[in-house]
Amino acid sequence: MEYKYHLLKYAGPSSRLTCPNCGRKRCFAPYVDKDNNIVGEEYGRCDHESSCGYVKYPPTEKDWREWQPQPQRQYSRPKPRIIVKPQPLQEPPQGYCTIPADIVQKCVRTKPLSDFLRFLLTIFDEDTVSRLVSEYFIGVTKAGDTIFFQMDTQGRCRTGKVMKYNPETGHRIKDLTARTPITWVHSLLKQQGVLPREWELTQCLFGEHLLKKYPDKPVCLVEAEKTAVIASAIMPQCVWVAVGGKTQLGDKVEVLEGRKVIAFPDVDGYDKWVEKCAERPYLGIMVSDYLQKNATEEDKRTGADIADVLIRWLQANPSYVAPKPESEPTPELYPDNPVMREVMKYISPQYWDEVNELIKDLDLEFVGVSRNSLKFEGKN
Repeated sequence: MEYKYHLLKYAGPSSRLTCPNCGRKRCFAPYVDKDNNIVGEEYGRCDHESSCGYVKYPPTEKDWREWQPQPQRQYSRPKPRIIVKPQPLQEPPQGYCTIPADIVQKCVRTKPLSDFLRFLLTIFDEDTVSRLVSEYFIGVTKAGDTIFFQMDTQGRCRTGKVMKYNPETGHRIKDLTARTPITWVHSLLKQQGVLPREWELTQCLFGEHLLKKYPDKPVCLVEAEKTAVIASAIMPQCVWVAVGGKTQLGDKVEVLEGRKVIAFPDVDGYDKWVEKCAERPYLGIMVSDYLQKNATEEDKRTGADIADVLIRWLQANPSYVAPKPESEPTPELYPDNPVMREVMKYISPQYWDEVNELIKDLDLEFVGVSRNSLKFEGKN
């Protein structure tokens, strides 16, 4: 959908202003018009979503008109309230800029063990953690930082978030001296010359690729990638996806049309998410008030999410064993290849067709799976 105003793209520290709310410098992305003229210094979004969270949208043309003197009318006929799904003005681009698959494959590993995985191993068994790494494409840097890759429904990697975690508490470690609270894989690759300078980011939901893998499961929508990962281990009967931030409940949720969706906002984001989901009534997203009703005073003070509640419960029940997913993913895709129905549980959707042909050409049968590789044997 085409908008009159948009956030100014980052082009160095000079492209960021002082936040009118928290007063911090070079952290405020202003809204600009089509010629990149700043609409007003109060309109924009602060990078510090959790500690500040300031965002103010420019007035629409309707708002501007309402501020002007209007001719007095003797009467007016009420107009019917019609809700229409917004349509794009032009066909969306077919080719998105993506991260090469070989880079993703090199990063999705358990050596070195990231600090986030170290924490997961304090609440889950090794098999569960291994499954989460494979299913959600959780990567690791040489320094042990965690990479949450964004894979779309076609199995393409849009980008990856790089974040630090405390291995004992599972909480994010934020570098308050850094320009931005997180690092992006595409930004690092552009700096290294691996990606061209004209490469442009188009985000998708974290865990979006699982929508195709599990077409019949209900969907649970959360803010943080960490929350989606932890909740999916405890409740695998749902597909858990994350938008990536309190203010990120935007166009990327359009992919959820036609699915049963329940949103679990952080305790301090409930009202905002109710408002944002109401802007897309055709998606039918139900917003849960569980945290609103059950949050402790400490939860409210820290802005807790559903993962914090689940972690507390797990720590109070150390004998709990995470369930394994029961339903097989989309077996109807390859009705003539029962081997493929087993294999597709462990690989990305983008490789399904190639592996299916390979299995049939070589007449392979499935033997088993280890933590890092699938095992096949020829029948002859």
